[in-house]
Amino acid sequence: MSKPLLEIENLRVTFPTPRGDLDVVRGISFALGRERLGIVGESGSGKSMTGRSILKLIRAPGRVSADRLSFDGIDLRELSERRMRAIRGARISMVMQDPKFSLNPVMTIGEQIAEALLTHKRLPRREVSQRVLAMLESVRIADPERVAKLYPHEVSGGMGQRVMIAMMLIPEPDLLIADEPTSALDVSVQGQVLDIIDEQIRRKGMGLIFISHDLNLVSSYCDRILVMNTGEIVEECRAGELHNATHPYTRGLIASIPRLDENRDELPVLDRSAWAAK
Repeated sequence: MSKPLLEIENLRVTFPTPRGDLDVVRGISFALGRERLGIVGESGSGKSMTGRSILKLIRAPGRVSADRLSFDGIDLRELSERRMRAIRGARISMVMQDPKFSLNPVMTIGEQIAEALLTHKRLPRREVSQRVLAMLESVRIADPERVAKLYPHEVSGGMGQRVMIAMMLIPEPDLLIADEPTSALDVSVQGQVLDIIDEQIRRKGMGLIFISHDLNLVSSYCDRILVMNTGEIVEECRAGELHNATHPYTRGLIASIPRLDENRDELPVLDRSAWAAK
């Protein structure tokens, strides 16, 4: 068995509050190979904080601790901010929620994608231009030369998502963290964007952490699923076996998903008492 790309043991993310410290991620552990891992749960379950902590993006007064936080044999806990910047983007990239709004409004699309590449590599201007256009084409943008000259406000939401994905993938990272990358898109565009991510992941042999609250989406797209609730991993399973989940929280999430072939008057509400006392 190959060595995991990412290893996490007893990860905690803590913030101070007037009533004392609050753990928003509470001692979770998991490993990731070059596979597609989904992390699901309600808003506030700690999914995004887990992704940000891997890249050391939790700023003071927040605190991150772990018994192990290793990427490709590198102990991320010991890295300085300067050395961490060399890993962010180049080896681990993250697509944030509503990624179109992460784009710089005063730089063209082409300039921003080129900047993502030149931050980590020194290349001739002509080669940079060629790689930017090739990357735009690979995320299924039909007229890359025209789009490269546009500003973010001149592109649609779906195209903005594709541009952000191109920015994150052009340095050819080993791991992509996608935090609700399609939450603001309609279903048809959502499928196109996920197909693009999947195509790039498979072609480059990358690892993926796909963070979402959509159980159906993650189960159809990922290889393995972690279910989080109140900062903890309550269940882990293969994506194709999600319907066999046993934890009351996971069962409650599954039961609350609407289906076209049903006639329920009301969707059930999560019965938190079923696991809160455990």
